[in-house]
Amino acid sequence: MTRPKIKLTLIDKKGPCGCHRGHRIGDTFDYDTERGKLCPMAMHVAFPYVDILRYGGAIPGQPEGTAVFCCPDADVINVFKAEIVTE
Repeated sequence: MTRPKIKLTLIDKKGPCGCHRGHRIGDTFDYDTERGKLCPMAMHVAFPYVDILRYGGAIPGQPEGTAVFCCPDADVINVFKAEIVTE
């Protein structure tokens, strides 16, 4: 069984400061090939959600195949969506 591809998209921003890595709403990243472009703090939070999605799990209260999470920087609070890419 091949692991599904995962796309990470910056979908919202809640904090008062700009992202220290320059990420903006609408930025997307392929988890497997572009993860080095994503802020390490956000990637740290993304990892367990990606694993949950890749191995058949679901996040309660979220649409199937998706996980919404925030970066941990309280001044920035970027909101990301991880989703399985179906081709």
